[in-house]
Amino acid sequence: MKAASGLRILFWVLLVGCCWPGVSAPMALVAGITFGIVVGNPWGATTSSWSRRLLQASVVGLGFGMNLPELLRTGKEAFVYTAISISFTMIVGYLLGKFFRTPPRISSLISFGTAICGGSAIAAMAPVIKAESEETGVAMATVFTLNSIALLLFPPVGHLLGMGQRQFGLWSALAIHDTSSVVGAAAAYGGLALAVGTTVKLTRALWIMPSALLATWFTKSEGKVKFPLFIIGFIVAAAVKTMLPQFDSVWHPLNSVAKQSLVVTLFLIGTGLTREVLGRTGVKPLAQGVILWAIVSVTSSAAIMLGWIN
Repeated sequence: MKAASGLRILFWVLLVGCCWPGVSAPMALVAGITFGIVVGNPWGATTSSWSRRLLQASVVGLGFGMNLPELLRTGKEAFVYTAISISFTMIVGYLLGKFFRTPPRISSLISFGTAICGGSAIAAMAPVIKAESEETGVAMATVFTLNSIALLLFPPVGHLLGMGQRQFGLWSALAIHDTSSVVGAAAAYGGLALAVGTTVKLTRALWIMPSALLATWFTKSEGKVKFPLFIIGFIVAAAVKTMLPQFDSVWHPLNSVAKQSLVVTLFLIGTGLTREVLGRTGVKPLAQGVILWAIVSVTSSAAIMLGWIN
């Protein structure tokens, strides 16, 4: 009993510590992963729910640091190559699923999550293809594990490749699964990388709706598709900030709070990566997810460095 109480206290100490501006996104993630793997998460389901809500609120808050015309211009430019990227990822994911003989629904969820928006895309697609909760859990665990790796790996690789901030923002938005990990990696790289990465990532996330509706039509499913409303909130926040610049003394603190709340979010996400989650992933789904992610990461970085995507 005392040990469990001590773990809860440690959890709250680390969580509150992540609210301090001196704690960066990578630091919070490493702390969360270490806590989750070494001692386990005392509130697994609760932290998962809160991390999702906090992420959505944080993304909306990031809108108060954006300029709407620039946001729309970047989104318009990103629309075509995000569509190409998603199509390419889904085709390669399908072929890899066949090669590894991954259970079809798990393969589809991993491919969809890698192509569009990680956990959010998986959650949207799962009822459409009538995936069981265990299948959804395996796909989530696979994508989540790779998200955690990407957060730590992408910034140093970006520097090694000599990427500028705009290039890195594009790369992280096209090659990292979840919005939280894109934002975390981009924030560690710089302000411009964060702005570009967030905008392109949310443009990519817009494909959840048409893709899921298309899958509904093909599978003749009656599952409901939910649109991620936080994307609208992000655009509205950017519009308010752009139209009312005289209130920058309000918008700037809101944006700063949103950035730090993302750090807290990454800690919560990290605590969800427990030994049980890693054990549930399985070899075949993990192999498919890793290779698919590697192919997407390499091809997108090459396209950006060669100037095909800018």
